[in-house]
Amino acid sequence: MFQKHTLKNGLNIVTVPLQNTKTVTVLVMVKIGSRYENEKNNGISHFLEHMFFKGTKKRPDTFVLASEIDQIGGEHNAFTSKEYTGYYAKAGSEHLPLLLDLLSDMYFNSKLLPAEIEREKGVICEEINMYQDLPMQYVGALWESLLYPDCPSGWMTIGSRENVQSLKQQDLAEYLKQGYVAANTFVFIAGGVETREAVSGAEKYFKEAGKGESPVSSRVIETQKVPNILLQTKKTDQTHFCLGVRGYGAKHPDYYAAEVLTAVLGGGMSSRLFIAVREKRGLAYYIHADFESYTDHGYFVAQAGVDNQKLEEAISVIIQECNRLKTEKLSEADLSRAKEYLKGKLILGLETSDEIAFWLSGQEIARGNMLAPGEIIKKIDAVGAEDVRRVAGDIFVNDKLNLAVIGPREGEKALREILKF
Repeated sequence: MFQKHTLKNGLNIVTVPLQNTKTVTVLVMVKIGSRYENEKNNGISHFLEHMFFKGTKKRPDTFVLASEIDQIGGEHNAFTSKEYTGYYAKAGSEHLPLLLDLLSDMYFNSKLLPAEIEREKGVICEEINMYQDLPMQYVGALWESLLYPDCPSGWMTIGSRENVQSLKQQDLAEYLKQGYVAANTFVFIAGGVETREAVSGAEKYFKEAGKGESPVSSRVIETQKVPNILLQTKKTDQTHFCLGVRGYGAKHPDYYAAEVLTAVLGGGMSSRLFIAVREKRGLAYYIHADFESYTDHGYFVAQAGVDNQKLEEAISVIIQECNRLKTEKLSEADLSRAKEYLKGKLILGLETSDEIAFWLSGQEIARGNMLAPGEIIKKIDAVGAEDVRRVAGDIFVNDKLNLAVIGPREGEKALREILKF
């Protein structure tokens, strides 16, 4: 399915030739994100991502840069997370040279003009305001800050207004020089192109990437002993909350068992939480569960938005369903349903060239290796009912339990009384 090549300078190229598509996606992934920041420069990875779209010497401004993609009907964008920053472009396969030229130009030659930096500060501050006005999204940021206080893994990737306003051209240039080195960069090319063409093209445009050591991210130290709560009092029509536990990193041997457990609880409209919280009790319009894994840590979390007077009831129902997985052996029908859900979602998520590039890059960053879909399906199939119960017994315990809430509530006493397995 894919081949990995390493250039002399240490830059990695991953090619995925696809026979039944006429598109190609080029994704430049740099293994650096907010986990690599400190308290003073938190938000700089995301800020630098924005600045890559402000022009280069060859493409002097945003309009010129964007026009090259628009005039071929393509698309391009970028994203920043805790552990990586990605830049991608997608178009017809015949435009591979243009996509490589464009992304390499952004990678090597972004101008970082002081005037553009000052203007972009306003844009990013408004982005922060937007997230904080969306409790359905912002509660997730509160959740991670509760799990990882005073640690980059708990800070918002976008940073704070104060940090954004304080960043200067020199800060961005130094961060770019330290993190954007060959050994820390991956170029993924997926689509209707031959491997030889893809590799030679990537080598042509990225051979000048500088050598240097990859930055080291901060460690996550977890010392929780009792259930924790983080409450943000805010006038809202609904109370939004994240309820969950500390889990496993992407390399953990029980990662796939945890994924199956999560599918049982929150995988689709037939999942246990959807039925118990929404269908049987009408407590929420949306409820879902996710298992989020970083390189060395992770968590299980259920999220919902409920009537302001029914928060305790919803929390109790979710905890009850989690406890069931500890005390009751999963039936073969439920186990099979969860596995088929995961396998189906995996296949559906790999239908386009960009989805494949994103999926492989996520594996490479988190685990340091990439598995083909068939290999992952085998790992899912290997999970047994006792594996799920064992994992439930390991993670659904009070010293890993956490609750983040946004809503018009004062005080935590009533919540603390029910926050226990």
